[in-house]
This record gives sequence, C-alpha cells and structure tokens, in this order.
Amino acid sequence: MRPLVDDVRIRELARELGRLAASPVRIYITGGSTAVVEGWRESTADVDLRLEPEAEELMRAFSALKERLAINIELASPLDFIPELPGWRERSPFLFAEGVVAFHHFDPYSQALSKIERGFKRDLEDLDAMIDRGLVDPSRLGALYQAIEPELYRYPAIDPSAFKRKLDAALDRGRD
Repeated sequence: MRPLVDDVRIRELARELGRLAASPVRIYITGGSTAVVEGWRESTADVDLRLEPEAEELMRAFSALKERLAINIELASPLDFIPELPGWRERSPFLFAEGVVAFHHFDPYSQALSKIERGFKRDLEDLDAMIDRGLVDPSRLGALYQAIEPELYRYPAIDPSAFKRKLDAALDRGRD
C-alpha cells in the first residue's frame, strides 16, 4: 500500500510530468486531488487525472512514476461516470504550468454531479466544501444536471430516478 498523497507530492508529480511532456497537454486533476490542492483535505489515496490530448510519453511513464514516487495514479475523471456537461473545459480552473503541461482542476460542476451520483459520505462532504468555497452554485448545478439528464441512458450503471433523488437531497443539504 502506497502512502497518502498530499499537496507537496501532487506538485512533485506535476513537475515530473512537465519535465517528461514533449508537446503541450492539459492535465485535469479531479476528486481527492482537487480537495487536497484546494485545502479542504490534507491527503488523498490517489491522483485522478485526465489528459488532453493523450500524450504517449506520459502514458508510458505513469507506471514508472507510480513506483518511483510511490503515488497511485488513476486515469479517471467525471466523464467516465456521467455524461459530459456542456462547457466543462471552460469551467475547469487553471492551476499552474510545468513545462508545456497546463494543470487544471476538472470542472467543479462535473465533479460535484459525479460525487452526488456516487453518494459516499466523503463525496457529500466534498460537495459541501465546493459549495462553501463558491466553486459550485447549487442552482447552476441543478440546471447542468437537467442538461445531461437526457443522456443518462448511456450510463447503464446510473439509475436516473435515484440520481435525481440524490441530487435533490444534496441540494437541500446545500440550502441548510
């Protein structure tokens, strides 16, 4: 089992990826990594990433970096679990650059909806933190859910009526 990952270790991984990248790429961090970088969690079990475009040299380096840095790296984002929200790239805040790599948080609204759909206690705590910090506005979150609701059938693991109930309950929490 690898040690938990804090902000220092996330930035160490970012420096290494910036050093290895041969051409411009955007890397979106998500999940626990967003929570750690934004400061509402001290650590996370793994670093969830999405690359655009996929950079072959980085993809090939992940395995060795995982071992050398003792960091769990997962190629995962909200797009693996819920439909793509319109405008997600434009809502993905820039963090910093390392070499030719631009690091962004994955769109907080996409993260929030995927956390609601999953519904674990920690996910809902993250949602509360995103709302408290102004990263997510509950009314806009509801509108973005409406935009993707017609596409939920493409994700057979999602029960649309259960997802809507979880969303309503989460938005009610945000109003308290």
